[in-house]
Amino acid sequence: MNYIQNIKISDISEENLILVVDDTTTNLEIVFQILTNAGFEVVTEVNGEKALKQVESRLPDLILLDVMMPKIDGFETCKKLKENSETCDIPVIFMTANSDTESKIKGLNIGAVDYITKPFHEEELLARIKTHLQLRNLTKTLEKRVYQRTAALSKALKDLQESQIQLVQTEKMSALGQLVAGVAHEINNPVGFIHGNLGHASVYFQAMTKLIELYQQHYPAPVAEIQEEIAAMDLQHMLWDLPNLISSMKEGVQRIRNISTSLRNFSRADSDRKVYCNIHDGIDSTIMILKHRLKASESRPNIEIIKNYDIFPEIECFSGQLNQVFMNILANAIDALEESNLGRTYVEIEANPNQIWIETSLTEDNNYALIQIKDNGVGMSAEVQHKIFDHLFTTKPVGQGTGLGLSIARQIVVDKHGGTLEVNSAPGQGSEFIIKLPI
Repeated sequence: MNYIQNIKISDISEENLILVVDDTTTNLEIVFQILTNAGFEVVTEVNGEKALKQVESRLPDLILLDVMMPKIDGFETCKKLKENSETCDIPVIFMTANSDTESKIKGLNIGAVDYITKPFHEEELLARIKTHLQLRNLTKTLEKRVYQRTAALSKALKDLQESQIQLVQTEKMSALGQLVAGVAHEINNPVGFIHGNLGHASVYFQAMTKLIELYQQHYPAPVAEIQEEIAAMDLQHMLWDLPNLISSMKEGVQRIRNISTSLRNFSRADSDRKVYCNIHDGIDSTIMILKHRLKASESRPNIEIIKNYDIFPEIECFSGQLNQVFMNILANAIDALEESNLGRTYVEIEANPNQIWIETSLTEDNNYALIQIKDNGVGMSAEVQHKIFDHLFTTKPVGQGTGLGLSIARQIVVDKHGGTLEVNSAPGQGSEFIIKLPI
């Protein structure tokens, strides 16, 4: 048998498997011989049922399908192939001795890509097969490219969104830092005056007290008008209480100065370079900012902060951004504790108090700093843990959470500092966030 040598199948990009289905053995042998000589891998079946089972074990790249067969004919076999999501894209070419237009239209409507009329010519058979295999391979290549391009565009979009969010967050922190620095400066000036003048006032009061004591010693019996004034103003109580007032004012002024320092530390504007900072100062500043949320209320006692700081050197970092991470994790811990208080009485909460543990340590090789922040709140499920760092994911009600906090926190720790941010939690067992930063 002579075969046309100018029909080359070798330029098809992959080894192709062709399934031939025909209830006539002679036809199967002829087609099998032609296709194997042309370099194809060929499997044959004698009816539609066996053909459907064959494709379940291995998907062919093309099917040659006889129309007239016992049990289920070619039309029904093709219909079942097209209804299956795994086989619907396989090109089907009908082989038939019936060349009427109505049958061809029916086959094409079902999903066939072509018809070959029996008896067929080798050149036509190979040419049609090559054409449809090339079309299929081209389609698969295009689908792969579309998938790759879509994936690339999706990643680019995600990166852009994260960059925009980080840029907005950075601008917000920069603006906040400038505002806080200005407010802190304006606060520090009058607070400095008060603090300095309280020192002088204390000295003046001591001098005046000494003078009054001298008067009482040398003039024990003042005139009636002075005695009345001493009684009206309760001089002894005033002399006893005024030092306490001055001491309280000094303490209050010092607290204002501490708050101002904490605000400046927390909102420190980061440059484009890392600087060496004390991580504990950042944590303490964040706790100071959140102090109003930790205080006792009518419904619950204080939220206890239990700190266990290790001694380790300053860390090269973007301190302002790390403070954002601490703020987000601690604020989430407070939210979880408040959620765990729902339905509990003040006495019940007092018996099992709300607590947040903050522990810092070095890894065994001294190359990393570990910051562990743990609460005894409601905890979270494995499903929530899996999504907790995803962009825009939040467990808070609509309007109370943006889903940006932990996503940005991980970006700061991982991308900006080369560290890791992990969470361990279980429902009803609280949550623990572990930050690992290179030293």
